[in-house]
Amino acid sequence: MPIKLPSDLPAYDVLTREGVMVLDEEMAARQDIRPLRIALLNLMPKKIQTENQFARLIGATPLQIEFSLIRMSDHQSRNTAADHLESFYRPFEEVTHEKFDGLIITGAPIEHLDFDDVTYWEELTRVFDWTQTNVHSTFGVCWGGMAMINYFHGIKKHLLEEKAFGCFRHSNLEPSSPYLRGFSDDLVVPVSRWTEMRAAEDQEPLRQILHKLKSQVQTIGAHEIHSLMSTAEAEISSGTRISGEALSAIISGLQSLIESLQEKL
Repeated sequence: MPIKLPSDLPAYDVLTREGVMVLDEEMAARQDIRPLRIALLNLMPKKIQTENQFARLIGATPLQIEFSLIRMSDHQSRNTAADHLESFYRPFEEVTHEKFDGLIITGAPIEHLDFDDVTYWEELTRVFDWTQTNVHSTFGVCWGGMAMINYFHGIKKHLLEEKAFGCFRHSNLEPSSPYLRGFSDDLVVPVSRWTEMRAAEDQEPLRQILHKLKSQVQTIGAHEIHSLMSTAEAEISSGTRISGEALSAIISGLQSLIESLQEKL
């Protein structure tokens, strides 16, 4: 079964070209089934790129998916066209009466800020509370996962001495978990962040199911609140931010090497 998207959403053409089965509203109406309702609370600046990444992954399922895009009500995006947001996104305050099978909360490039200093933190905490009654399962990714861990479990962020950047090996701590079904005992996950969260500071029961070797907390499943919280970025695909950062790092390293050689000549 395909994922249902508006025919004029950029992800519709992108996924169609990639061979992903996509339905528009008219075609979906012909199927007499209830689709899974999955919402994406998109906190990333480059929203279209993020939509494409998650729609691509969600579309690889045998179920029909109704994909909804949500944004913070009062936060104004400076990197996505206003007409795109107006056409395809609904502010959180407009969906509080609805129920969803799943909600994905993305990361945001605001690791350097304390949670309380984030301009939309108060509204985001209302989202977290709302998920407990209106969403069956919630997935927090990268900063979104950190925010959920902090709110529900009281664990703080800690600034790293240097950025954790690259693809890191992780240990599967709970192979029987439905979240990790089909995964091997260890796997490689892309990471790009300046902060970490430490399991020793956990104030409430929190089940860690995936652990980054030689580090602290990586990915955690909290079944008691129907949530999965990841401090990694497993949804990243080629040609996106982390691969762009890798290219920038390589270029920067080459420039430093050239400058060093020039000084020796």
